Amino acid sequence: MSKAKTFIRKFKDIKTLPHVVTNLSRLIADDNSTMKDFEKVIRMDPILVVRLLRLVNSPFYGLVHRVDSIGRAVAYLGMKNLHNIAVTDALKNIFQEQGQSQAFSRKKLWLHCAAVSICSKMIAERIFGTNGDDAYLCGILHDFGLIVESQVEPKKFLAACEVCNEGVSLIHLEREYLGTDHCEIGFLMTQDWDMPENIQEAIRDHHLENGDYPPESLTGILQIAEYITGQLGHTALVGITSALPEHLVVHLQENMDEYKVLIEDLPEEMSNAQDLYGE
Repeated sequence: MSKAKTFIRKFKDIKTLPHVVTNLSRLIADDNSTMKDFEKVIRMDPILVVRLLRLVNSPFYGLVHRVDSIGRAVAYLGMKNLHNIAVTDALKNIFQEQGQSQAFSRKKLWLHCAAVSICSKMIAERIFGTNGDDAYLCGILHDFGLIVESQVEPKKFLAACEVCNEGVSLIHLEREYLGTDHCEIGFLMTQDWDMPENIQEAIRDHHLENGDYPPESLTGILQIAEYITGQLGHTALVGITSALPEHLVVHLQENMDEYKVLIEDLPEEMSNAQDLYGE
C-alpha cells in the first residue's frame, strides 16, 4: 500500500477533514468518552453547531420535539449518529465539483455515496435488526478514495474513468493507471481518522468478489447497498454498476419480499435526507 500512502500524503497537503471531525472520531473510539466530552468538541466550531442543529431538526430524523442545543442533540441521537452528521457535513464540502468531465462527476459521486449510506442504514436496521449508524458511515466514506485520486493525479484518474466507461473494471484500471485503488486509499484514510476497525475493513473490502464475510457484516451490507442503489441509477460513474458476490445474491433471493419493501421506501428516505446531503 506504499503507493496509496503517497496519495494520502499529497492529498493532506490539499484538503482533509476538519480537526473537529477527527477529534470526534477519536472520542467515538474511546470507551471512556462521555456526552459532555463530545459536546465540548463540537462547541469549538460555532458554524458547525448551527449546521448540525439544522440537520438534526430535518425530516430525516423525524424528531417530535425541536432540538435547540448540542447537548439535547447528543441525548436524542447519540454520539455516533451526531458524529456521522458531522462527517457528512464535512465531506459534502470536499465533494464540491471542480472542473467538468463526462467521465467523472464529483456531484454524481456524492449522490451515490449519499444513496449508499441511506440504503446501508436501512438494510442494517430493517433486514438485520441492528443499529445502522456504522453502516451509514461506511456508505458515506466508502468511495472517498476516488476524491483523493481525482485531486492528486487528475489526468491519470480521468483516463482510467474514461476507459472504465467502456466496460473495464475500475479497480483494475486504478491499479494499472495509478498503482493503487480507492479501496486501499479509503482504508488508510479511515485509519488516520481513527474510525472503528470494522468500518476500515468494510471500506477496504467493498469490491471483494468473494470471501467468507456474512451478509450482515458491514462489508456485506455495503455491497448489497451499492448493488441496490446502482440498479436504481445511483452509480459512482455513468453506466457502471457493482456486481454482487454469489452468496449475497442468494441472500437477496431468500429475502426478496423484505428487500422489495425497502427498495420501495428508499426514494422517500432519500427525499427526507435532502437537507443532510444536499441536491
